[in-house]
Amino acid sequence: MNPWTSAWAGLLALAVAIGIGRFAFTPILPMMQDDFGLTIAQAGWLASANYAGYLAGALSAISPRLRAAIAIRAGLVVIGLSSVAMSMEQLFLAWLALRFIAGVASAWVLVFVSAWALERLAVLGRPGLSGVVYAGVGSGIVIAGGVCLVVTERNGGSGSAWIALGVLSIFATAFIWTLAAGGVSGRAVSPAPAANLRGAEYWRLVLCYGAFGFGYIIPATFLPALAREIVPDPRLFGWAWPAFGAAAIVSTLYAARLSRRLSNRITWIGGHLVMALGVVLPLMVPGLPGIIAAAVLVGGTFMVITMAGMQEARRAAGPQARALMAAMTSAFALGQILGPMTVTFLPHGFAPALILAASILALSALLLLKGDRHVRTDAAPRPGQDERRPA
Repeated sequence: MNPWTSAWAGLLALAVAIGIGRFAFTPILPMMQDDFGLTIAQAGWLASANYAGYLAGALSAISPRLRAAIAIRAGLVVIGLSSVAMSMEQLFLAWLALRFIAGVASAWVLVFVSAWALERLAVLGRPGLSGVVYAGVGSGIVIAGGVCLVVTERNGGSGSAWIALGVLSIFATAFIWTLAAGGVSGRAVSPAPAANLRGAEYWRLVLCYGAFGFGYIIPATFLPALAREIVPDPRLFGWAWPAFGAAAIVSTLYAARLSRRLSNRITWIGGHLVMALGVVLPLMVPGLPGIIAAAVLVGGTFMVITMAGMQEARRAAGPQARALMAAMTSAFALGQILGPMTVTFLPHGFAPALILAASILALSALLLLKGDRHVRTDAAPRPGQDERRPA
């Protein structure tokens, strides 16, 4: 199969799974507040339901009994149908259930597409196209934000936005359907000798990926609230989400090119340090400039860390990579559940929580640095080389 076809299939799958299944709620939330009087507390419960579903989905993905093709197809269908259903049901408990199952489906697609796409691109000799795959998240965010802008301009409501995104998800699923069934064949991939799946390296990667989930979710949750206090014009927030997604696309593609010179581990470490700086910038640079800079740094490293982390899992665990990816995603989901809860327990507003998040990101970067000393410095093959060997 053409490697570009595989890369585009992965891009579309992640655009649906994360850009719509996970993050579409963010630009639609103001519309739901206008339509139904949704409170901040209720919005928090809906977000938490999605996070909890993401954790449940990641934990279930560890099971070797779950087949990749079935999980990807089922996840994409569930996301499309649950998005449409959000427009048809107005009971809060029903919304909670729909956001939960969308979270489960999103985790399935992320874990299984990551394992499937990275292996397939390596077999086809084009591992550098992984940046295209993970640019799908930013693409989905841009699409979700753009749809909400169009619906708002046409005086539509949240129901119209949910239907539009659900229909787009179903169309994307139809394109991916047959591609997801194809396994990797012909040659076996040998990224590196596999690490002990329950050894120190395993737990180091899981813990640091969980720290990433904790560190990113605090600014991702509360920076919009800080910005709203400074800039009252709602049109600015309408454009902010597509801009956030565009930054994720550019940074992911650039990081994939950079990986020819840097290892996955070094890219991951750098992402944690840059994100830590972005988290505390609003405290050092007051006003809108600090918040915008923070959004760029946090948004620009979010998918870079995701891509580097999944590639490092494949390098470290070899044939057991999917189980490690699922465990890391579970830790990430747990971290993003604990993050907002921490804010409610710490005194004096957002500042202590932001400092704590930045500190955890920095400490986890040091933990990664002290880890595997034998990580290759050529994470992607040099021109003329690939990661294949005869089975």
